[in-house]
Amino acid sequence: MEKAREYLGLKGYVTSYLTEKLAGDKVITAYHDLFKVEASFRMAKTDLKACRPMFHHERDSIEAHLTIVFAALAVTRHLTETSGYSIKRIITALRPVRDVMIRIRGQHVMAETPLEGDAADIVAKLRESAGH
Repeated sequence: MEKAREYLGLKGYVTSYLTEKLAGDKVITAYHDLFKVEASFRMAKTDLKACRPMFHHERDSIEAHLTIVFAALAVTRHLTETSGYSIKRIITALRPVRDVMIRIRGQHVMAETPLEGDAADIVAKLRESAGH
């Protein structure tokens, strides 16, 4: 019991690299990077529903599909890191937001959904990060 208490709160990392080749802080950094990659794939699979069966047979189609998935991941990462919200919360907040340009008798009328709550906060943070 006493030995177990000594290790409480400590986390160990195992690698096949020698300490002369890869210092401990580099091992931890690599582990955290791996965690980010795994989180991205979980996000692609669940939130983006990107890993459903693909019915592509041509190399160009497969590469196009994967390009779209990775672009969606990049956009998702930017949105979540900039806003501080989860992608699920962003989607829920922004789904009802619609802007539409209507042409009536030659005049253009803009109809906008008023931004409130999380939607207003998300858009404000994105505008701020873009310098607007």
